[in-house]
Amino acid sequence: MQPQIILLKEGTEASQGRSQIISNINACQAIVDCVRTTLGPRGMDKLMVEAQGKATISNDGATIMKLLDVVHPAAKTLVDIAKSQDAEVGDGTTSVVLLAGEFLKQMKPFIEEGVHSQIIIRSVRKATQMAIQYINEIAVKPKKNDEKELRELLEKCAATAMSSKLINQQKDFFSKMVVDAVMLLDDLLPLNMIGIKKVPGGALEDTLLVAGVAFKKTFSYAGFEMQPKQYSQPKIALLNIELELKAERDNAEVRLESVEEYQKVVDAEWTILYDKLEKLHLSGAKVVLSKLPIGDVATQYFADRDMFCAGRVPDEDLKRTMKACGGSILTTVADLDDSVLGTCQNFDEKQIGGDRFNIFTGCPQAKTCTIIIRGGAEQFMEETERSLHDAIMIVRRATKNDAVVAGGGAIEMELSKYLRDVSRTIAGKEQMLISAIARALEVIPRQLCDNAGFDSTNILNKLRQKHAQGNLWIGVDILNEDVADNMEKCVWEPSLVKINALSAASEATCLILSVDETIKNPKSGEGPAPPGRPGGRGRPF
Repeated sequence: MQPQIILLKEGTEASQGRSQIISNINACQAIVDCVRTTLGPRGMDKLMVEAQGKATISNDGATIMKLLDVVHPAAKTLVDIAKSQDAEVGDGTTSVVLLAGEFLKQMKPFIEEGVHSQIIIRSVRKATQMAIQYINEIAVKPKKNDEKELRELLEKCAATAMSSKLINQQKDFFSKMVVDAVMLLDDLLPLNMIGIKKVPGGALEDTLLVAGVAFKKTFSYAGFEMQPKQYSQPKIALLNIELELKAERDNAEVRLESVEEYQKVVDAEWTILYDKLEKLHLSGAKVVLSKLPIGDVATQYFADRDMFCAGRVPDEDLKRTMKACGGSILTTVADLDDSVLGTCQNFDEKQIGGDRFNIFTGCPQAKTCTIIIRGGAEQFMEETERSLHDAIMIVRRATKNDAVVAGGGAIEMELSKYLRDVSRTIAGKEQMLISAIARALEVIPRQLCDNAGFDSTNILNKLRQKHAQGNLWIGVDILNEDVADNMEKCVWEPSLVKINALSAASEATCLILSVDETIKNPKSGEGPAPPGRPGGRGRPF
């Protein structure tokens, strides 16, 4: 009798071998089924309710994945690739998850038949490499020096990115706005320089783009209404100073013998405040913005001198104002001169919906802009913001990498045909595996058809036939339930989106296939609470 060896702590779950890989694949399939129906222009939306009862309606794969609280360790990789696609390219998050899920699904029978997972991983890597190379070969590069053509390209890419979102009815309106917004930025195209504000009420078409900075009117004191609300070419002071009487430090003790001495202390406080205010007035600044509060005395003082002030301006808004209007954020008013003051053409305060907005336009260094979204419901505006974010990311990518491919399943079908042809020239096991990957790529057009309620088998047969004849860009035509040349129909996507999606999906596939054992440690310290020490709030320690 061999003595029993206890290696792992009691309660540790360990599962290994082929069945483990298959159970991981099944877990990933369950995740894919969550987002499967959101793909494409006819995709459905998901309503997620969090523990606090906050409801989110979304069509964006990454948002749905973030809100799903996935605990299965292997399925978490799919959530991660959706997030990485969102961060890197912005759009195509659903496609990534679908592709990874389909790769795994196609590989499942091979694993069950006992093909070693390393052979499969090698084939997946090889196929992905060939596919990416092929995308780069066939992608269409428009002429970059032609301003008008570049703009058209960007608008089409933005419209394609929005066609699967809630706002697809207004995509012409929004695609122009998004391209305008990105064109206003400098060469680095920083995302945080596009501010997005949401104001409930009004229609979607009332959404406006401010070529400059706009932010909500901040909390104000008496005297605010007496300040002028419009200036042309004002000087702008940006501060990080409190313009109000400081509260005494707690438990500080000052011993005073007489009333006069006390009066001096009080006077000194007021003098300090009035000194600051006077310096601001003498600097010629007409608009004073501060990150910290501006008190009622200061507000009244500025009102008497026809100056405008706003305290407690959010940090990002103040930074964007600085980028747009020049100047710098000051922590002292000691030496104010024109070099540290910003300026702009016009400053207005406008009523938008139920809120007032302070709007700076005609900024000399305007490398920033603000989109003010209007809409009926809170959730709807949030979804609009997410859709615009996707479109903005796509336009940024397309400005940098100008190669485009046709969307609507066209590029996937072409890759599928290409890989199928290549696989026939390879002897050995890889032949079957690469053709399985070619089959897996067809999931995108198939899902587009299923979501729109078309007969997917029928349309896929047509697509295969057209691609076999050498038509590169034939894809699903959602509007007419048929196939069409999506390059002519202007369903364009930056080739980067597809390349990123393919490489992320194949990496996730390789990762999940290479795991053959999961060991779960028992949660530490879940024993009963020791006597005499009750658990806090009813939880055992």
